[in-house]
Amino acid sequence: MHSAALLVWLSICAIQDARQRHIANSLTVGVGLVALIWMLWTGHTWLGATAAQGGWALLLALLLTLPGYALGQMGAGDVKLMATIGLASDPVHLLGCFIGAGLASVLWRLLGLRVWSSMSQGLRARVAWMAPGLSKKTPFAPFVLAGLILTLAWIH
Repeated sequence: MHSAALLVWLSICAIQDARQRHIANSLTVGVGLVALIWMLWTGHTWLGATAAQGGWALLLALLLTLPGYALGQMGAGDVKLMATIGLASDPVHLLGCFIGAGLASVLWRLLGLRVWSSMSQGLRARVAWMAPGLSKKTPFAPFVLAGLILTLAWIH
């Protein structure tokens, strides 16, 4: 059940990132605080891992994202997004999100132009920041969503 809440939340983040190339703090920090409070209150994360695993996942998320942020390759919203996923899950799900996001990103770079050209103009206008070749920095959250979907399908 909680994996559905995580999917809905990440879908909202992905849509906002694809449309505006920005994720609101209310979505990242707000949900991160809810996940932290849940973890401290119940002793486990949304996905049922122990609080210690959630803490390790948070630390791992920061270790994996802060260098990219410092080098200008990731935005602050991406760091907060991954930190929230860490608080809500565990290291295995977090790494699955990263690996799946990497695979989805490579697929988009390889096939994105073909997919983009077959999309309707209305859809392309709604997710304009996802346009292949528009920028070297495409929105990260849609790829993280793909990574979470792949991870949940693989693990569950």
